[in-house]
Amino acid sequence: MRRKNILFWILAILITVASAFYQKMTGPTYPVKGEIQLNSNTIQYKLYTSHGGDENHLVKISVPNKSIAGTLFWKRYKTNDEYIVVPMENIASELSAILPHQPPAGKLQYYVKLNDNGNEVSISAGEPIIIRFKGAVPTGILIIHVITIFGAMLLSTRTGFEALRKEKNLKKLTYWTMGFLIIGGLIFGPIVQKYAFGAYWTGFPYGTDLTDNKTLIAFIGWLFAFVAVIKSKQEKVWIIFAAILMFVIFIIPHSMMGSELDYNKLDKVKTKIESADNKTDSLTIQ
Repeated sequence: MRRKNILFWILAILITVASAFYQKMTGPTYPVKGEIQLNSNTIQYKLYTSHGGDENHLVKISVPNKSIAGTLFWKRYKTNDEYIVVPMENIASELSAILPHQPPAGKLQYYVKLNDNGNEVSISAGEPIIIRFKGAVPTGILIIHVITIFGAMLLSTRTGFEALRKEKNLKKLTYWTMGFLIIGGLIFGPIVQKYAFGAYWTGFPYGTDLTDNKTLIAFIGWLFAFVAVIKSKQEKVWIIFAAILMFVIFIIPHSMMGSELDYNKLDKVKTKIESADNKTDSLTIQ
C-alpha cells in the first residue's frame, strides 16, 4: 500500500511539472526565438514578449560582425499610430535599441530589420511581436504565489488519484487542495495582479482576464468537491471531476486574454484633461 502511495505522488509530480512546462511554452509571454539567414551569416534571436519593472525594455540581437546594421520598428498596440523607427546601436557585435516603458498592461508591437551590405531581412515583420509591460512584483510575494498555485495543482492531481481507491486520506487531501488553491489563487493571485497591472481582479464579472477566470472556475469545481466530502455524498465523483477540471484549466496557456491597456481610451482622457487645462488657462488670462 505504501508503494502505491509513493507511485501516486510521483505521477502527480510528473503531471504537474509536464503541464506547467506546456503552459509556459505555449503562453503569450514566452519569448519569440528563431534564426535567420543574412548573406552567409546565420543569426539567432530571442525577442521578449513581457517586461516587468519601471525601466525601458532593451531589444538585443547578437550579430557576427559590425557590418550588420539593425533597425527597430515599434508602435502602441491596437492603435493607428505610425511606426517609430529606431536605428540600433552595434556595440561589440550586439545590436540594441530601446522600447520605452509603458504603463501597467500597456502593449507595444515591434519588429526588427537587419541589413548587411544592401541585403535586408526582417524579423517578425509579417506578424509583429507583442510585448506587454507590467509593474514589478516583490520577489517574496511572487515566490509564495508560484509555490502555492503549483502546490494546488499537485495536490489536486494527487487527491484525484486518491479518489480512485478506498483510503482514509481523501478528506485530508481535499482540505489541503482547497487551502493551497485559496492561498495561491484567491489571495496571492490578486496581490500579484495588483502589483503587476494595478487591479486585484480583472476576471468575471469585471473583465475577461483568462487567468483570473481560470482560478475562479477551478475554485468553484473544488468547492463542489469540498462540500461533497463534508456531506459524504458522491465525494469521489466530485473530486475526480474537480481534479480533471483543474488539469484542463492548468494547461491553458498562462496570461491568455490578460489585462490590456486601451490606448484609445487613454488618449481620450488625456485630450479631455488637456482641453480642461486650456480652458482654465484661458479664463486665468482673461
